[in-house]
Amino acid sequence: MLAEERRKRILELIERDGKVIAKDLASQFEMSLDSIRRDLTIMEEQGLLQKTYGGAILHGPTPKVRTMPQKESIRYGVGAPHENAISKLAASFIKKNDTVFLGGAGIHYGMIKYLPKDIPYTIVTNSLKIAEHIRTQENISAYLIGGKLREVSSGSMIDCLAMEMMRKFSLDICFLTGGGINEKGISTSTPEAAAFAQTVSSVAHKVVCLAPHEKIGLEMFMQSIPMEDIDILITDLGAPEKIIQEIKKKRTQIIFADLH
Repeated sequence: MLAEERRKRILELIERDGKVIAKDLASQFEMSLDSIRRDLTIMEEQGLLQKTYGGAILHGPTPKVRTMPQKESIRYGVGAPHENAISKLAASFIKKNDTVFLGGAGIHYGMIKYLPKDIPYTIVTNSLKIAEHIRTQENISAYLIGGKLREVSSGSMIDCLAMEMMRKFSLDICFLTGGGINEKGISTSTPEAAAFAQTVSSVAHKVVCLAPHEKIGLEMFMQSIPMEDIDILITDLGAPEKIIQEIKKKRTQIIFADLH
């Protein structure tokens, strides 16, 4: 099969399925993974697709700034497989006697089912939703950050009272995320949310960014945590390769969650 024929077939597959997996293409066309990646690079340069670390997706429009949080029914659903893989890997970083921060994002909620049950540790959260689920677990000492309740974001406290209380803690590890993640760092929809995330980061020894691929490349209204302050970024193989390469220049450790 000629290269142009192969690339035409790859485009047909990606238009049908929305994505292609590089290792599957290598097997299908009986070619090396490097050769397939070269095909995908050429097709990306032609504007036909967007390379990811696992393969490629359809080339979409330039991401727009999102300013509003998702509905609770979406945020606190069962979670997509790649989101659950990130949540599971993140939970594995919690060690005996750690003090941990969990926020109120959907991917934090997804961590609940993977939290260690055989070791003692402490969780600090500003989310009523998270607090309600962990308060009865015998191996977890739980602290709820106080402050003004908001109508959105399921009762997560982020005001000046919450920040003042947060500064009284010292954390071993915090798990942060945002509506947008790129080479600049994490961004979010409001100045208050950004300021609260900065406060959490300032009292943590290790900062872990939870970054599902659909958030990578987006930039929201307000920058919160610069990439230089993030120790580990956990994402999945759907992450756009170009942006991941830019993030690597910031010397942030990047870990890809395995779906299996």
